[in-house]
Amino acid sequence: MGSNPINLAVRFILEMAGLAALGWWGWNQGEGILRFILALGIPFLAAVLWGTFAVPDDPSRSGKAKVPIPGIVRLMLELAFFVTATWSLFATGLTALGWIYGIAVLIHYIISYDRVMWLVRQ
Repeated sequence: MGSNPINLAVRFILEMAGLAALGWWGWNQGEGILRFILALGIPFLAAVLWGTFAVPDDPSRSGKAKVPIPGIVRLMLELAFFVTATWSLFATGLTALGWIYGIAVLIHYIISYDRVMWLVRQ
């Protein structure tokens, strides 16, 4: 189920929403130019980490890995991203949205149990 096109689309939406949440948190942390640097820089850094570190032949991705890492490390990277994005919604006062996002991520990972197990075994 982890490679199902609908599930991959949901994952992409969750990733983009996570980047937006991180950007919103960054926007709320500074004033003036720092506000722009954090709002753009934090999501950029997260996206670079997300795209750089991958498990070779991951069926839910292109299969290419710029920097190959073990599956469990990739899973921890993903969980850190989604937990941080969820936390950033709570930290900026968007509590209801934080709950909705966090539960959506949890449901996504439950549905993607086959990919999670694949990552753990790599």
